[in-house]
Amino acid sequence: MKILKATTAAAAILISLWGTARAECLDDIKAAGVIKAGNGIMGAKPFVWQDEEGKYSGFEWEIFQEIGKRIGVAKQAYEITDWTSLIPGLKAGRWDIILSGMGATQERAQSAGISYSSPYFLLYDLVIVKKDSKIKTAEDLKSATVGSTLGTFDSINAHFLVEEGKAAKVLDFNDYSAPFLALRNGQVDAVVMDQATLFGQVETLNDLRTLGDRLPYRPKPEWADAEAKAPYKLGGLAIGVRKDCPALLSAINSAMDDMEKDGTRKRIIEKYKVWDEGQVKLMK
Repeated sequence: MKILKATTAAAAILISLWGTARAECLDDIKAAGVIKAGNGIMGAKPFVWQDEEGKYSGFEWEIFQEIGKRIGVAKQAYEITDWTSLIPGLKAGRWDIILSGMGATQERAQSAGISYSSPYFLLYDLVIVKKDSKIKTAEDLKSATVGSTLGTFDSINAHFLVEEGKAAKVLDFNDYSAPFLALRNGQVDAVVMDQATLFGQVETLNDLRTLGDRLPYRPKPEWADAEAKAPYKLGGLAIGVRKDCPALLSAINSAMDDMEKDGTRKRIIEKYKVWDEGQVKLMK
């Protein structure tokens, strides 16, 4: 009986400590007066970029500011890193959240062990060619080499095109600008990329056009069942949070719900000219 009582007491202490730890993520952020976001896409328009004076712009930056204000944190700061460090850095506590054009996926949630907020933007892919390209129809694409970015849903879609006989070959590059450089240099015939990244390219140099219909994101075959059960639409960008910070996640989701109700999310995305009908409903 004494052993049972001691075990019960120890368990109660652990539960209490765990509950305290859950609250401390948000409490510590508020105490510090700053919320830090890991970012691996700095400079990517229209998501987030800096001018010569170091001032941030982009729809993700404005969403970040709104969330900070609505959860009661006066300052928002980026910790700029490479893409592959985003999740390890979050789990190590180097930053509080990931806000970096990252799509919520079951692979990341289950394998990497992080939680995601409600989505704030929906990506889909397009096949992109130069305006003067000889590729005019989907049939013309069958003999083409397409470029994309390694480790992305864009790349998955590009490889699906090859597997389905709709393109000949895929060249994967290490960042989002390299496929477009390869297209302009003649290394690839087309690029498979999301609509927001395309917008950033067209804003700089208007020499591109799209081919055919939108390509919705598709999961890897081994994750297809899990994604079918997920509440979000695949391609929805969301904020990554450590699993031991549910109070922080709840506060972020509450702020995003309010932004949805008062039209702030739509206003921000419209400002950067990437609002379309696909952004109206981000959940299934």
